[in-house]
Amino acid sequence: MDPPSDEAQVPSGIPSIADPSRPLIDSYTYHSPTPTASGPYILGVDEAGRGPVLGPLVYGVAYCPVAYKDDLEKLGFADSKTLTAQIRSSLLETLGSDPANLGWSVRVLSPRAISAGMLRRPPVNLNQQSQEATVLLIREVLARGIQLTEVYVDALGKTGPYEAYLSALFPDISFTVTAKADQKFKIVGAASVAAKVTRDAWIEGWVYEELHAGESANKASKYFSGGAEGEAIEVKAAAEAKWVAETGSGYPSDPKTQAWIKNTLEPTFGYPSLARFSWATIKVVLDKDAHPVEWIDDGQASLIKAFESATGRDKDRCAVTKDLGLRSVGML
Repeated sequence: MDPPSDEAQVPSGIPSIADPSRPLIDSYTYHSPTPTASGPYILGVDEAGRGPVLGPLVYGVAYCPVAYKDDLEKLGFADSKTLTAQIRSSLLETLGSDPANLGWSVRVLSPRAISAGMLRRPPVNLNQQSQEATVLLIREVLARGIQLTEVYVDALGKTGPYEAYLSALFPDISFTVTAKADQKFKIVGAASVAAKVTRDAWIEGWVYEELHAGESANKASKYFSGGAEGEAIEVKAAAEAKWVAETGSGYPSDPKTQAWIKNTLEPTFGYPSLARFSWATIKVVLDKDAHPVEWIDDGQASLIKAFESATGRDKDRCAVTKDLGLRSVGML
């Protein structure tokens, strides 16, 4: 699990961010080179960014041969919240220093994807998204030819049902799902480092897609300013000045994050995509300080009619026909 970031600068030139000059829009997965040492292997799972209202949620895994456990103990991996940014970055380099024995991967869930999942109907809550990321990483590591026999997962809350769920999906693997696994197992500490360094690098070097969309951004700026070229440039510059201000750790309790949330709000359009719109922190501010919006449906009358209680031939028909809006035809 991850803490608020410390103040040290995080280098952006890390393997899990292919191009730090491009904005993070869609979720993606990164895999290090596949280790070549003989198995079986152990694997650890941890995340960074579950609690923040800003930025991505990153799931990380690290894996090595069972026979490499003693060597792993000497490398300095630990719970990432006990380490400085500089040490975490150094340990990420260590993860790549023995490619025959050490492998790691991350699944980066973009703020847009997190919000889209939580706001859809039916919603995909954060627990579900977290489970999907974990399962995806394990499956992709297995697909790379790695024989996993032991997997250790850092988790919160009731861990028994989650452990049973993973064990049912992967019956040939022994799972240990426990709180503070990053403190108990070095391989989880390694996964914690991979996730934390990746998230911090994204936050430190965040590229606002709203300001780096080429022609689309220019057109949007003109629209916001009423079409005047000079005003469009001023609007874009003013937005950029607000958005690149210190974001803090992204946690709602962080004063710098609170200041960013307060000062970055655009009353009509809300926040840039760094923010997780599904978080209560953002919803409360939008409800309080943003312009209210009333959605007008031109077909309101027909929409109401479509949901009226069925009568005649349509009465007591199955739920599927109702959901699809199918009605009986009396005459062709």
